[in-house]
Amino acid sequence: MELSVNARRVLEKRYLKKDEEGKPIESAEDMFWRVAENVAKADKNYNPESDVSKRAEEFYQLMTNLDFLPNSPTLMNAGRELQQLSACFVLPVEDSMESIFETVKNTALIHKSGGGTGFSFSRLRPKDSPVKTTKGVSSGPISFMTVFDAATETVKQGGTRRGANMGILRVDHPDILDFICCKDTDHKLNNFNISVGLTKPFMEALENDTEYDLIDPHTKNKVKALSANEVFDLIVKHAHKNGEPGIIFLDRMNETNPTPQIGEIESTNPCGEQPLLPYESCNLGSINLSRMVTDNKIDYEKLSKVVASAVRFLDNVIEMNNYPLEIIGKMTKGNRKIGLGIMGFADMLIQLGIAYNSEKGLKMAEEVMKFIRDKARETSAQLAKERFPFPNFKGSIYDDGKSPQLRNATTTTIAPTGTIGIIANCSSGIEPLFGICFIRKVMDKNELIEVNPYFEKIAKEENFYSEDLMRQIAEKGTLHGIKDIPSRIQKIFCTAHDITPEWHIRMQAAFQKYTDNAISKTVNFPNKATCEDVRQVFLLAYKNGCKGVTIYRDGSRDEQVLYLGLGKKEKKETHMPRPRPLMTKGTTQKITTGCGNLYITINEDEIGPCEVFSQMGKSGGCAASQSEAVSRLISLALRSGIDPEIIVKQLKGIRCPSSLWQKGGMVLSCPDAISKAIERYMTNGSGTESLKKTTMTKASAGIYPECPECGDLLELVEGCAVCKACGYSKCW
Repeated sequence: MELSVNARRVLEKRYLKKDEEGKPIESAEDMFWRVAENVAKADKNYNPESDVSKRAEEFYQLMTNLDFLPNSPTLMNAGRELQQLSACFVLPVEDSMESIFETVKNTALIHKSGGGTGFSFSRLRPKDSPVKTTKGVSSGPISFMTVFDAATETVKQGGTRRGANMGILRVDHPDILDFICCKDTDHKLNNFNISVGLTKPFMEALENDTEYDLIDPHTKNKVKALSANEVFDLIVKHAHKNGEPGIIFLDRMNETNPTPQIGEIESTNPCGEQPLLPYESCNLGSINLSRMVTDNKIDYEKLSKVVASAVRFLDNVIEMNNYPLEIIGKMTKGNRKIGLGIMGFADMLIQLGIAYNSEKGLKMAEEVMKFIRDKARETSAQLAKERFPFPNFKGSIYDDGKSPQLRNATTTTIAPTGTIGIIANCSSGIEPLFGICFIRKVMDKNELIEVNPYFEKIAKEENFYSEDLMRQIAEKGTLHGIKDIPSRIQKIFCTAHDITPEWHIRMQAAFQKYTDNAISKTVNFPNKATCEDVRQVFLLAYKNGCKGVTIYRDGSRDEQVLYLGLGKKEKKETHMPRPRPLMTKGTTQKITTGCGNLYITINEDEIGPCEVFSQMGKSGGCAASQSEAVSRLISLALRSGIDPEIIVKQLKGIRCPSSLWQKGGMVLSCPDAISKAIERYMTNGSGTESLKKTTMTKASAGIYPECPECGDLLELVEGCAVCKACGYSKCW
């Protein structure tokens, strides 16, 4: 099994079974066998004579060859006590206090088990609506979103990752203007992605430059009319500002809803690629296209076998899954939706010598995805014969007397492949390359150049490789315009920021044409992009048949989920610190000063040090109040992303009349003591390694921040921030 150093590091940190001390007690090979053996057992449910060991070996080879990988919860939990294998869920939010807080509880259970959740808040009555039972007024959807956000903040998913949510509101809800602006600042609803659900009547009003109606979901009455163009402009303005809200086309999603007799699609999972009915879950997995190329051609025979095995694998997952709620199990088994997607598409194009932003690239996208969809449905039809069709087949869109019966209501989805892409050592999903060369700065101040292996191979074969050239590429952030590199190579090795937004949309639309569900992809804009640029991409997405779209303009976020600056931004008057979590962990140090014993506590959250407390023994007075004031300001600085080394530099050496010599050196004052405590904490640590590990310089464009866990470079793709060094991942 060919696993990269990063892959093994990520597996060890986030996937492998560990003992009570947190040390891995299984290898990567053990993990893959655990998963394969567990998932293969589902065959026995339909044929007691099945050779489970043979099926397990098939699944094991599928994964260890890195041809296919299931979503992270399956890798983490299959064959273990939790046994929760689904990546995403949608829960209903009904218009009653009982329903809302029942959903909050269910959300916590899902996040604890490792899943993400999507919600539509469109059924909730608007703010200030009368509530008969209390004689009061409703606080509206956005206030309840903050409750879900707070609950998510307190739950660590299975000990491996923080929960993620999607919040959707229909464009015809009376509170839509407040919703569009609800993430206007970077410290609100940090555990939510938000999208506006656009409807066909709204899009028609937009095209005709007319008004559309706002409907109270409680009374079903029209309450107001708004200009569609003005509302659309507001959506565009805020998306341009910080990437949110995204948009989804609700009617288009429901046009391809395979089981309309069961219900209407209202929401998606956190990254938007999986439209689901209330209480549905979906099991996802991705084929590594970079391994489907032989002799500079796509090996369709191999791809066919991989698709067939992957569909069987994912269908088995539905059987083996331990669902967090009984009703979720019932809905999931009723429709048996699976989401087979891809990763390594950009790598595949490079091997074929095809530019991503070209007509050949689009044609290849359609050709490959059509092949995968057709083979997936063929396998699903075969499974329906061997086992049975999905129980809700009668009345579904396939129940037309012509189509074959299927085992699965949907078979294809293109999902984010953050950490599984690291394991497979390939490019993310259908995204173009993030970059070609990077400069890694290690602790001893030496610099290492990391080069894309495909580019390094070609550069050496064609004799234009040099350390200086690789450094130049890393500093420039692109190959374009570098005279020493042949133009045909520049075209093939284009990056996300070499590609115009129009090409991003056209590629998404090409894949959507042959994808049952939807697609997670980010349309990248340069920092200088205008609101009109964003507006045109939104309209282009609708025109080209996309089911939704997410955009990101370089440097447009301050903190949000990442809490770190993202490149060059317009100057802002204020900078909000990240919120303090409900629970922190840390250490307390005792340092003797000339004013008495000073007890200094340094606490950390999942990003790093976040607060400092100081207590002056039994004494109070001026010294105690001053040390408390210093500590409060340090805490604000830490949560605002200020480097602790800068804080130490400012405090170190401050003198007062009561200096004191103690073991380890002179303590010049209480602020000096606090600086020593922080410095000692940074040197010895207490669980957070982000201050000690390597760091990486940004590309010259100044687009992406460092990982809050290890300091390596983050990629913002597919609606997620992903670190390929340690596997850190968050929706943004």
